[in-house]
Amino acid sequence: MSTKDWLEKDYYKILGVSSDAKPDEIKRAFRKLAREFHPDQNADNASAEARFKEISEANAVLSDPAKRKEYDEARSLFGSGFRFPRPGSGGGGGSGPSMEDLFHGGGPDANLGDLFGGLFGGGGTRRAPTRGPRRGADIEGEVTIDFADALAGSTVSMQTVSDAACDACHGTGARAGTVPKVCRTCQGSGMQTSTSSGMFSVAEPCRDCRGRGLVIDDPCPVCGGTGRGHSARTMQVRIPAGVTDGQRIRIKAKGGAGENSGAAGDLYVTVHVRPHPVFGRKGDQLTLTVPVTFAEAALGAEIEVPALQGNRVRLRIPAGTPNGRTFRVRGRGVVAASGTGDLLVTVDVQVPGGLSAEAAEALRHFASLAGGNDPRAALFEATS
Repeated sequence: MSTKDWLEKDYYKILGVSSDAKPDEIKRAFRKLAREFHPDQNADNASAEARFKEISEANAVLSDPAKRKEYDEARSLFGSGFRFPRPGSGGGGGSGPSMEDLFHGGGPDANLGDLFGGLFGGGGTRRAPTRGPRRGADIEGEVTIDFADALAGSTVSMQTVSDAACDACHGTGARAGTVPKVCRTCQGSGMQTSTSSGMFSVAEPCRDCRGRGLVIDDPCPVCGGTGRGHSARTMQVRIPAGVTDGQRIRIKAKGGAGENSGAAGDLYVTVHVRPHPVFGRKGDQLTLTVPVTFAEAALGAEIEVPALQGNRVRLRIPAGTPNGRTFRVRGRGVVAASGTGDLLVTVDVQVPGGLSAEAAEALRHFASLAGGNDPRAALFEATS
């Protein structure tokens, strides 16, 4: 498959996907079209066979990450829809520009060398690109907050260390009192052109200045000529209400400083939540286990259970409540953007221990009065 094919064919359009389509989208689109135009389904149909080959070719490039990257980079150099000149397509009935004309600026259309800016070694004037703004680096941080603060939201103080301009040289990389010089190799562009194994050249960072466009004869002793240092700062970070343990929060433009008026990076904060001694959490629901006595579970009772911020709520336990039953108290859970969750209260029936002689005798009397069937009889019936 030649570079000419890559530049002339829009493989994304062939598969009917966008240029930022995910691998799964490309796979689904290919399978759907392959089933439709497969030769087995279209016997003696030349157009369907040609379409199937076209689809397969597009999939072979876009499904391979390395080929797709190379394809995207090649098309970005020329823009989509670029067409190579064909013999006989020139004006005046002549033979038209050849491939050699295209890449060396000769022939009747010699101005093509100017169009590509000398990228292929043509005769046009070469323009050195200027160094544009560079976005600052993203930085990571961690905070630990209390359970209640995670539910209500809070503002915490955290210290971050990020990349910034060196204080000694103010970002130039040169010793105080000296200035960097423009790189003679790349004329300050930071880029140079190298010939690849293909039929066109590729721009890459200059080897002499390492892409900076400047050469430093006397480097700054503090930063070693990099022009960058570390900046420590303390900032106030707002943790939103309802954050969960381990959640990662993005705070825009609070990361490392940019270069050449570039935007600052982002700050990513990983939040750790301390466990609560009483409450648990399942999504927007709070969970609570409440001990009740045997008498309360058997006879029924109205009890008080704790809520957050020291509040209390009353809960009615019906007679005959079994151990492990969960009751829902609406509107007492986590306050979230989608609404307020509930409080889930699970009953833990406590078995009395250390009975006095009188209590033990009363319990035996209760058992004789309660009577009833053997609760384990069904187990034996199932295994007999």
